[in-house]
Parts: sequence; C-alpha cells; structure tokens
Amino acid sequence: MILLLESLHPEAEALLAKAGLVLRAADPNDPPAELARVRAILTRGRGRIGEALLARCPALAVIARAGAGLDNLDTAAAARRGIVVIHAPGANSNTVAEHTLALMLDLARGITRGARAVAAGRWEERAHYRGDELGGLTLGIVGFGRIGQRVATLAAAFGMHVRVATHPSRPDAPGPYPRLPLRELLASSDVVTLHVPLTPATKDLLGAAELAGMKPGALLVNTARGALIDMHALRSALARGALGGFAADVLDVEPPRPDDPLLAAENVLLTPHVASLTAATYRTLCRFTAENVVRVLRGETPEPRSVFRSA
Repeated sequence: MILLLESLHPEAEALLAKAGLVLRAADPNDPPAELARVRAILTRGRGRIGEALLARCPALAVIARAGAGLDNLDTAAAARRGIVVIHAPGANSNTVAEHTLALMLDLARGITRGARAVAAGRWEERAHYRGDELGGLTLGIVGFGRIGQRVATLAAAFGMHVRVATHPSRPDAPGPYPRLPLRELLASSDVVTLHVPLTPATKDLLGAAELAGMKPGALLVNTARGALIDMHALRSALARGALGGFAADVLDVEPPRPDDPLLAAENVLLTPHVASLTAATYRTLCRFTAENVVRVLRGETPEPRSVFRSA
C-alpha cells in the first residue's frame, strides 16, 4: 500500500498504481486513520512526514519527496527506523535558476510594475522610469549547489560579476568565481540570491544584522526556502528603504497573510512557489521519484543520487 499526501504527475501516479494500492490523503497533513499496511509515503512540498506519522506505519519501507529539499521530511527519524529516503536532487536546477533570473530581471527593470501602470492607463509613468540592467552588477550567490551553479552561468551570460559565499566546511572550494565570507559578500553585492537548503543551521541565515550589512539599495532574491530570512527583519529593512527590493518564490508562511505589508510594497515581487512547476520539470521530478520508490518496494536498487544519505 502506498500513501500519497499530495498529488503527483499522472504518469508518476500510474507507475505507483502498478506497484500497489494507492491511498490519497484528503489533506496533506491529515492522513487516513488506518496505515498499518502502508509501505511507502510520497509528498511534494506541503505534506510533512514526521516521526509521529512514521510510527503509525509499521510496514513502512520508504518515504519520498518529489523535489530536492527535504525539510518537510524527518530524515533522522527515518534513518533510526531503517526507512529509505528518496528525493530528486538536481531535477529542478535549470527551472529554478531560470525563475531566479526572471525575478532578478523583473525586480531590476520594473517589468511587472510598468505593466501594471500601463494596464491602469498610466502610460505617462515612463517619464519617471527607474530601472537598471543586470550587466555590470555584482551578484552574490549564497549556496553553490546545482541551482547556485546554474544561476552563476546564466548571470555571467548577462554580464554580471558573480561572487559566491564561502561555506564554513569548504572555504577553499574550487571554481571560477571569487569566494567571500558571507558578511563581505552581502556588503559588496548589488544583488544577492539564496540557494541553500533549510536546516537548523541556515534558518534565519539573513537576520537583522546581515540585512543591515547589505549594500544600500541592494536587491534580494529568494527561490530556496522562506525561513532562510528573518522576515520581520526583512519587512523592517524594506520599510526604512535599506534595500532596493525583494523578490521571492518562497515565504516563511505560505500563502502570506492578507495584511502582510510585502503584498502592498511597490519594490516587492512575489510568486506562489512555482519555480519548479514548469510542465517538463514537474513531470521529471514526479516520475523520477516514483520510479525509485517502486524500485525500493520491489527490492531493487534505486538510482544512487535519489537516495538521501545523512552526513
């Protein structure tokens, strides 16, 4: 028996259906009562697979997320119980990187802001246009995994000067771009983009002190996880004009509250966590995850990169 906390691409669901009876949760975080025969649980970004849920599934062999990040899965609890953890690292690298560049372009050039003005009949606002091209700006990348590397390649093609934040455990990591300590990177970058996983060590990675240390008027982009930023501190920085703008596909609270001041800010651009949801990437993420879950259930060896192994 296989439990789906959230829907997947139809092709992925068909693969799972051939491997066993599929149960569907009406709510991603409210699974059915009877789970004794469940051998696999799959989710995307909303459904949480924690220790309490694992304890209700004595036959469980594998849990999975159709995505790269695993902050909604208790991987430590799974390891203690000998449960395999499957995910899809790298499958969304290109589409998230493209979305990141799209947000940068929009924020720097004021594309959405200008389009709204035209739609409202305010063509004359072109006389007050404020925008800049990406070429020549310094981009600071925090997190240099597959997505960060792809962002660097795209940004360099636009003529941006790319810099990367050093990692405490890999201060001399090789690569074509200068490595800087985080504080130095923030202070010298015109645009900063986040591409690190959410862990206890990275939660609120950018707090009040880090935001205050950013270059005045800098742009901040986040397509990783909302909780990487202290959002109270971010709202304060935007309100006092310390930042030039903020664009994100992720927030600490999704969806945002209707009274969130970010929704009314002219220099803020938010998209509804869709960076990975292009048709091609969504299909790839879901199929890859389902295929490797099925391999585990059949006693076969899953693709090595699909298996999460804690450090």
